Amino acid sequence: MPNLRTNVVDAVERMPAFPKSVHQVLKLASDINCSQKCLVEVIKKDPVFTLKILRLVNSAYFGLSREVTSINHASVYLGLNTLKNVALGLAAVGAIPRNGAAGLDMDAFWLHSLSVATVTRMLGTMLGVPSDEVADYFAAGLLHDIGKVVLALYMAGEFKDAGILAAREGMPLYRAEEAVLGATHADVGAMLAARWNLPAELTDAISRHHTPGQGPPSQLVDCVFAADQIVKRLDFGYAGDRIVEPLPGAVRARLGFDLDGLIAGLPTLEGEVEEARVFIRLGEED
Repeated sequence: MPNLRTNVVDAVERMPAFPKSVHQVLKLASDINCSQKCLVEVIKKDPVFTLKILRLVNSAYFGLSREVTSINHASVYLGLNTLKNVALGLAAVGAIPRNGAAGLDMDAFWLHSLSVATVTRMLGTMLGVPSDEVADYFAAGLLHDIGKVVLALYMAGEFKDAGILAAREGMPLYRAEEAVLGATHADVGAMLAARWNLPAELTDAISRHHTPGQGPPSQLVDCVFAADQIVKRLDFGYAGDRIVEPLPGAVRARLGFDLDGLIAGLPTLEGEVEEARVFIRLGEED
């Protein structure tokens, strides 16, 4: 990682913190000895958060056959890991200020992020990832571009300059950020993920979602990278960058298709993205 300028570090520090209850959820969920009962007891201490989780669990996104009326029941239906990622996704959306992100249309940003989350989850499922673990894939896709929000909020001038450079030179935004800031939104996002104490695999996916070939092979990173390109190709939302990059050989070999082949295998994508919008609606509610 490049030497980060002090003001980049300061920008990360200015981001809102996660609620205490969510920090406890993440800490407990990372403990192999943690029981679902322990996780449920932590969530139940935050009534507003509990209500949001129940509304999400009962939405079309999960499509459960019967109404879930308690966090205890939700944990049984979803499993510990999915419940953790539901809490994580709602908390992350809620922690992002709705206004003031200069040069970043937040509605378009969240549509892009939701779409990448949905495609990442679909690719994970295609590769045989179990239903409980595939929740990690959705969370990684949802948060992959979170560093852009930090830059748009607290380094608006430099972020705008990077966008101008990228457009003028026809280069990916992250390369322009490197030139202007000495750091990319992936670097900044990974710093924020560390500050929020997010799981290591999620932090890694945020850090390498443009550079899957750097570092150890990761199926999660490969899926986020491919999902990002697919969503840009299909023009679902907009997060400041329309450059579609080809799949590296290793990513294509893992997934078994090029971009066109992967897109052909996602006929239900638009409907699934629409159902996933509930994450944003509930996350942004006070």
